[in-house]
Amino acid sequence: MGYREIYEKWCTDDYFDEATKAELNALEGDEKEIEDRFYRQLEFGTGGLRGVIGAGTNRMNIYTVRQATQGLANYIMEQQGQEKGVAIAYDSRRMSPEFAKEAALCLNGNGIRTYLFESLRPTPELSFAVRQLGCISGIVITASHNPREYNGYKVYWEDGAQITPPHDKNILAKVAGVTEFSQVRTMREEDAKAAGLFRVIGKEIDDRYMEQLKAQSIHPEMIPAAAKNIKIVYTPLHGTGNLPVRRVLKELGFEQVYVVPEQELPDGNFPTVSYPNPEDEKAWTLALDLAKEKDADIVLATDPDADRLGVYAKDTKTGEYVSFTGNMSGMLIAEYILRERTKTGTMPENPALVETIVTTDMAKAIAADYGTALIEVLTGFKYIGEQIKIFEQSKSHHYVFGLEESYGCLAGTYARDKDACVAVMMLCEVAAYYKTQRKTLWDAMIDMYEKYGYYKEGLATLTLKGIDGAEKIQAMMSSQRENPPKEIGGLKVLAVRDYKADTRRDMRTGEVTATGLPSSNVLYYELEDNAWCCVRPSGTEPKIKYYFGVKGSSLEDASEKLEQLKKAMTE
Repeated sequence: MGYREIYEKWCTDDYFDEATKAELNALEGDEKEIEDRFYRQLEFGTGGLRGVIGAGTNRMNIYTVRQATQGLANYIMEQQGQEKGVAIAYDSRRMSPEFAKEAALCLNGNGIRTYLFESLRPTPELSFAVRQLGCISGIVITASHNPREYNGYKVYWEDGAQITPPHDKNILAKVAGVTEFSQVRTMREEDAKAAGLFRVIGKEIDDRYMEQLKAQSIHPEMIPAAAKNIKIVYTPLHGTGNLPVRRVLKELGFEQVYVVPEQELPDGNFPTVSYPNPEDEKAWTLALDLAKEKDADIVLATDPDADRLGVYAKDTKTGEYVSFTGNMSGMLIAEYILRERTKTGTMPENPALVETIVTTDMAKAIAADYGTALIEVLTGFKYIGEQIKIFEQSKSHHYVFGLEESYGCLAGTYARDKDACVAVMMLCEVAAYYKTQRKTLWDAMIDMYEKYGYYKEGLATLTLKGIDGAEKIQAMMSSQRENPPKEIGGLKVLAVRDYKADTRRDMRTGEVTATGLPSSNVLYYELEDNAWCCVRPSGTEPKIKYYFGVKGSSLEDASEKLEQLKKAMTE
């Protein structure tokens, strides 16, 4: 059936509600838009769904959410997990509560118990809830830091991490098998409640989650006195972070916490920002204005589902606020944890720091300094969460900290996904610790650069939307595979890692060894002079991503080297 026929079916079939039909009938005459909405089924990737909200098979709506949920339900029933149930959370985006309820009722229609949060919650709290409640799976409705027109649907498994092999591929196959809406089961909310299948959760999980956050503090005794002198500005960017972040900081003893009033309340239209992403400097305008007014020491922003944290801190020499990358803030927390746990004798045996392959190489230097194992995993925090499970099963290591370059980290093992709430808490503790030494976070960062080297990383993306975008991205990856460069930006390529083929080729000797990681469409180039670069298609957006890393002798030297490498790679 062609896209036109599917469009006409949606416009006339009684299965679809009148609002959906009206939205689609209004498109008549705009053939390009109709084609884009119906040329394919919105792809269920290894993490779930993500797309623009609207009517159509290639959009996020109650029908595509039900279809994906039916596939998940089929897999859960195959695993005999109906009684264990599924925890469901959602963020502040448009249609998030509606999508969450539709997912719950579809699962209920298949005899699967659900635990739906009473109102919006951070994604990491969903990860925590899955294990607390003994669920077989979890769903969170969020498009993370994407623009306002998007929403998404992420699936978690019983270990609390986003789905990894073999569950990801198996669930994907089940979702692909739901080709007709007639295959989708659902039920009315009152019937589901009467059957004991639909349960609402809230405060009890919140309280347990909060206790776990506070348990990660290394020096809670230090905070009340130090906190009197530290000023914190925070913005949840209209998302889910406001209540949990303020609560954990208050309960630990931080007193001077100022929340950006215009961005405090949840709002899926994100009226003060075009892009609710703490990686985007435009999202910081209001927070930095408030920071200057209050003379804040540290400025923090969490994304809509509160799993990513952005940071600015004051440079006392210039009086200006300096932006921290996810690598920088992650390294400050990592070194603080390793140093203070070593000092206090609370470091576990066989400690391990876990990072993704595109995260800063400074982590290797810090881990070596403290005699800690450094484990590298594929891009995506689910692989860091998976390592916690592997450590627990094999007893090989004890997880201490994990991070990825895209502003995500996790201290502790209570959750299996990145958590901006614990990152805020830890970074405020780090800032308070350095404040007692008359240092800012920026001073502490410079100290780390002086000790370990001036590591600097960057990212460039190329977006290719539309029908042929995915094909172009695949063609670009194939071309790089078939014609590996001998040098990039004047730096010799020492080795090429092809994670799709599971090979690492030494360009000097020709020796080929295994990467040891799961298959993934990623190419990684080890370069001379402690530099590297990596290219991969995004798993959730129509983008190809380029990552770069260098080590310089100063901030200026590192910046120059990075710019040269970035220019060479993207050209």
